[in-house]
Amino acid sequence: MADRILIVEDEKNIARVLELELTYEGYTIGVASTGSEALIQFREAEWDLVLLDLMLPEIHGLDVLKRIRASDAALPVILLTAKSDVKDKVAGLDLGANDYVTKPFEIEELLARIRACLRMNSGSGGSDGYRFGNLELNEKTRDVSRNGRAIELTPREFDLLLFFMQHPGQVLSREQVLDAVWGFDYYGDTNVIDVYIRYLRKKVDAGEATSYIQTVRGVGYVLKEQNHEAEK
Repeated sequence: MADRILIVEDEKNIARVLELELTYEGYTIGVASTGSEALIQFREAEWDLVLLDLMLPEIHGLDVLKRIRASDAALPVILLTAKSDVKDKVAGLDLGANDYVTKPFEIEELLARIRACLRMNSGSGGSDGYRFGNLELNEKTRDVSRNGRAIELTPREFDLLLFFMQHPGQVLSREQVLDAVWGFDYYGDTNVIDVYIRYLRKKVDAGEATSYIQTVRGVGYVLKEQNHEAEK
């Protein structure tokens, strides 16, 4: 069964090109030109991914994203943004967008982003759940727990942990983490990863004898078990 993609774009020429290209690639397509129309289509049908322009009439794209995330935490959303919309890009990612593409964009790049988001959303081996030691994560419900203790994470913290749990035991460079969690077009300081790792460790390791996300000096991070005493 073909994946269903909702295109939310008020520029008719761009929307038409996207519709033709994605249909040619075998996707089933829906198109909305306003924020309110997008929400109606979102509620009335099931979608596998949303391409969401930010500058929309009636309801701004960020507000559309908020309402989508309020009822579906796992649906992949790729933002379509202008080069100057840096604050909106950051706000969108913090609200739970999976990625963004800056206009004008190459269709091949967009198709690659779509495929990556759909693969990630499909989970590992068709399962929505990941487990590492006594840490459990459900990608569909976005629930996280360790040793039965529920852990509340922000959307960005969740995506960061998900990426590590999809690659257990693999040393991941800061560049790999940035590309996967913040998006290929992120040009900020890589120190943002260190900050989020600290946030994540504080929540995931609270009250536990072992730490799971380890620093590999000069390279990046790896998900593996280590006693807290060994880190000192």
